[in-house]
Amino acid sequence: MSNLTQTTRVTRTVPDLNTGWRTGWRTGWRTAWSLGLAALLVFAGMFVQAAHAEEDTVQFGNTIDVGPNATFHDAVCFFCSVNVEGTVNGDVVVFFGNVRIDGHANHDVVDFFGNVRVGDDANVGQDLVNFLGSVRLGERVSVGKDLVVMFGSLHANSSATISGDRVVQPGWVFWGPLLVIVLGITFVVSELRSQRRRRMLRGY
Repeated sequence: MSNLTQTTRVTRTVPDLNTGWRTGWRTGWRTAWSLGLAALLVFAGMFVQAAHAEEDTVQFGNTIDVGPNATFHDAVCFFCSVNVEGTVNGDVVVFFGNVRIDGHANHDVVDFFGNVRVGDDANVGQDLVNFLGSVRLGERVSVGKDLVVMFGSLHANSSATISGDRVVQPGWVFWGPLLVIVLGITFVVSELRSQRRRRMLRGY
């Protein structure tokens, strides 16, 4: 009984880590990771329902072009880019490629390791999320919900409208610590090799 009582006390004293996140950081991370998971689910769901979703497009290495009079549901691209001049009613998801919106993306736009360009008078209906890239918004661009740029840059025209939160974390937040780690590992390896070389010279 004493062990059970002690466990209960510890559980009750654990602080709620979410209470301190009242700024755009919490919204940005939550939106970014949830959309990343949603992107993978969309990708998996397209294969499951491929026979019933003729307007869904998944490409590996081949650019997806949505013409001015074309309407797609979801557009998912791996190692390629998506150019939208018409309408995409679902999600636009790109891994290792770029996104160009000159028409209407009525749901989420998510890009990993690439750049997003939204042309003049174009719109993104819900969230716009970019990882390790850049986002450029033209004149009179409309983003229906949140704009999240993780470890990249944002260039937005003053006439662009973002209805939700705007969260931008610059690239150095990611690359700075990574560079320090790489330099540290390089230094340690160099020192170990020097010590080994000195021991070998003493042996002669």
